[in-house]
Amino acid sequence: MYKKILVAVDDSELGEQVFQTALDLAQHYQARMMLIHVLSPTNESYPDPIFTTPLASGVYVGLHEEVMRAYAEQWENFEQKGLDMLRNLTQIATEKGVPTEFTQALGDAGRAICDLAKDWESDLIVLGRRGLKGLSEFFLGSVSNYVLHNAHCSVLTVQRRRD
Repeated sequence: MYKKILVAVDDSELGEQVFQTALDLAQHYQARMMLIHVLSPTNESYPDPIFTTPLASGVYVGLHEEVMRAYAEQWENFEQKGLDMLRNLTQIATEKGVPTEFTQALGDAGRAICDLAKDWESDLIVLGRRGLKGLSEFFLGSVSNYVLHNAHCSVLTVQRRRD
């Protein structure tokens, strides 16, 4: 039934649940997996955007350069952490007999997931749902809602466990 499963992951507990669900499905259907991690301002570990605010021209130039260097280092660590996670998950899936590849994207998570799903010709997208409602969903956006309404293929959302 499913031959190509796109899996949207992050480094949260929900991301682990999403990965395990997709891995189980891929094993059952002997499907391929593509893992995607999106670097987006909605990520909790996204580098602090305050560093992008330029200082007045000529004022504290040395401080401004130091702040920008710190931001660049923070950003590099953010990217590397995502790639390390993707490599680790790919290795786990491959060891379980599931052909897996990965990519990391930058920008709007919902769009990135839908675009890759279409380009890669996915049969199924598996992603998490944080369960945001009301103003939280309005201000933070809902990746799962966007994907559900814009994906060209079936979508499975994994609900965050509530304690």
